[in-house]
Amino acid sequence: MSLTKFSEHKRDYYGGALMMFIGLGAILEGQRYGIGTLTRMGPGFFPVALGGVLIFIGILIAGSAYLSSEPDHENFLPAQPQWFAWACIIASPIAFMVLGEYGGLLPATFACVFIAAVGDKETTLKQALGLSAFITVLGIVLFTLLLKIPFPVIRGVWL
Repeated sequence: MSLTKFSEHKRDYYGGALMMFIGLGAILEGQRYGIGTLTRMGPGFFPVALGGVLIFIGILIAGSAYLSSEPDHENFLPAQPQWFAWACIIASPIAFMVLGEYGGLLPATFACVFIAAVGDKETTLKQALGLSAFITVLGIVLFTLLLKIPFPVIRGVWL
């Protein structure tokens, strides 16, 4: 690999290396808790599996940078920080936590997705509402009906 190829895609190589480093940390830490087997998973199974996935994703990111022919732009940060988008990204999980505690899964999921979607400049209100409704129904079906997670759909209403 030439040095110019590395310098043209520094951001992707650093991102891939960071993903691999975090994955390695998760694997090493997860092994301390006991992995178990597929049928009797121990508390370290999920961190080790997630760490393996992160390492694989890191390899894919770095590999795609190596195979890419388009160089990074010198300044990849936007000229103007998108403060509204940042605020929406931060407010979204906070809304989920608060509404999940006091309202249930339905309002928490809808608000979380809606707030995050509104943060994108290109998303219309109609698209944000549609995405929020779809993800909310999907979340209720998956977590409440299929996985039987004990989380009320609406505070006081269990399915």
